[in-house]
Amino acid sequence: MDLTSFEETRVNEPDVGDKKKWLKEGIDCNLLSWKGKIIDLELPITVQLTVVDVDPGVKGDTASGGGSKPATVDTGAIVSVPLFVNIGDEILVDTRTGQYLSRA
Repeated sequence: MDLTSFEETRVNEPDVGDKKKWLKEGIDCNLLSWKGKIIDLELPITVQLTVVDVDPGVKGDTASGGGSKPATVDTGAIVSVPLFVNIGDEILVDTRTGQYLSRA
């Protein structure tokens, strides 16, 4: 939705491309259009996502442990996270690289 005119714009999945894995309802994005066609979507640099599936942490895992494991977030993307991250944790992810930044 255009925050000035409140006009809604529909974007097709092919126009979004690989960026769809970082999209959640309520995220502000900038659309770049040319001759009335959406040609790019600019996401925020970081997004807050919820971990919905990850192997459980092992007692003794710490922030400085150095290991990582794959986690599925609520948008369906898979992010490599530290060993101490669990299901239900809110994490910050860099949308440019797909890397875990921190717990929120």
